[in-house]
Amino acid sequence: MSKFEKAVTGLGEECGVFGAYDMDGHDVAASIYYGLFALQHRGQESCGIAVTDTAGKRKVLSRKGLGHVNDVFDEEVLSELKGNLGVGHVRYSTAGGTRVENAQPLVINYVKGTLAIAHNGNLVNAIELRKELEYTGAIFQTTIDSEVIAYHIARERLEAATAEEAVRLAMKKIKGAYALVVSSPRKMIGARDPFGLKPLCIGKRENTYFLASESCAIAAVDAEFVRDVLPGEIVTITKDGIASDMSMAMPAEKQARCIFEYIYFARTDSTIDGVNVYHSRIIAGKALAESYPVEADLVVGVPDSGLVAAKGYSEQSGIPYGMAFHKNSYVGRTFIKPKQSDRESSVKIKLNVIPEVVKGKRIVMVDDSIVRGTTCANIIKMLKKAGATEVHVRISSPPFLHPCYFGTDVPSNEQLIAHSHTPEQIRDMIGADSLGYMEIEKLKNMVGDLHFCDACFTGNYPMEVPGEDISQAFE
Repeated sequence: MSKFEKAVTGLGEECGVFGAYDMDGHDVAASIYYGLFALQHRGQESCGIAVTDTAGKRKVLSRKGLGHVNDVFDEEVLSELKGNLGVGHVRYSTAGGTRVENAQPLVINYVKGTLAIAHNGNLVNAIELRKELEYTGAIFQTTIDSEVIAYHIARERLEAATAEEAVRLAMKKIKGAYALVVSSPRKMIGARDPFGLKPLCIGKRENTYFLASESCAIAAVDAEFVRDVLPGEIVTITKDGIASDMSMAMPAEKQARCIFEYIYFARTDSTIDGVNVYHSRIIAGKALAESYPVEADLVVGVPDSGLVAAKGYSEQSGIPYGMAFHKNSYVGRTFIKPKQSDRESSVKIKLNVIPEVVKGKRIVMVDDSIVRGTTCANIIKMLKKAGATEVHVRISSPPFLHPCYFGTDVPSNEQLIAHSHTPEQIRDMIGADSLGYMEIEKLKNMVGDLHFCDACFTGNYPMEVPGEDISQAFE
């Protein structure tokens, strides 16, 4: 995500990982490209693809760079990436700066061969693990914690019988959130942290297997969704099929999937751990209507993640649903980066209000979150300038009170408006006629029986976390 996009949304996405293994020996770079394209919403700062030919010299060919998927790859570049096994990554930097050396996948050449690794998530013990490695002579090329994982897998592989065993041994040392896709010379390995904080799923198209952060990417390559990788599971995909190792799994009641996948991160057409994202957002909108009814003429959603929750609010309340905003989809990383003081004009470039829709009407505006409050205030101002007589804000998440250490760009407490202001104070600051947040106890309705992490709202982290912000520790 560019500084511009962060300025106008207030919250950063996570990363996206994708892997493909064609057992018939056909090149997979194009499929990985389309898979990453479907995951572009999870990261727009950099991307990369690394492939190898399992029947050839097993040399890894890779290309990565700053920008969107179609900024970095074209037909000529993809045609040069010859190989039937590969991994891809789209990145949003929750830890480590925006620079090309931090782009993934990471390709590690070592005594036993070559590994390509793509990682989504953040480790909470990356600092201590990196220091240990540095004192044994390791030299780091990046400022991201993913390199710590890569080193540990490579080191464990020196003694381990297999690459998947090396991944399991590395998982015993790393703590935090991760979804990993690893390619070794003749295997594709997927691993998910025991809490299930980060999503990962399996797909299949004829004799090609896929691993992806979201099911929408499986659909994008015209493959069938097979299943989710389970929390703590290591799957190994070879010419013999899929093997599963559940030795790192923990009891279901201790699992902690990120609730924000369902509120904001995931694409609406994805299904994660058996829960459809569209359905979960409809449920959120209905819960808001039950908790915070209001007399109004129109329900509108802030694109994109507020749209479905707004529809749910409309269905429950009986207030008509309308489209009040036009979103400019062509604002990318090449746009001039605004200063903090330029946020208002930035929002107007990203979103335009349609005056004919809102003029003279009492509006219920549904959005996914309020982080700093600046963006929300500017949108309300735009609605009222366009003629809305009232703007009632409904937020499909509880107030952000605590930072996230697991790969979500929820900033430090000082930057969280809800940390130092009451809802009534926030309502006044953003210029809303009323304000209602999702009630904590209703979050569970979005995901059924799944156990989830809501630490950014409650401070109840599923594991011990650092006492300070570690996102730029290696800069």
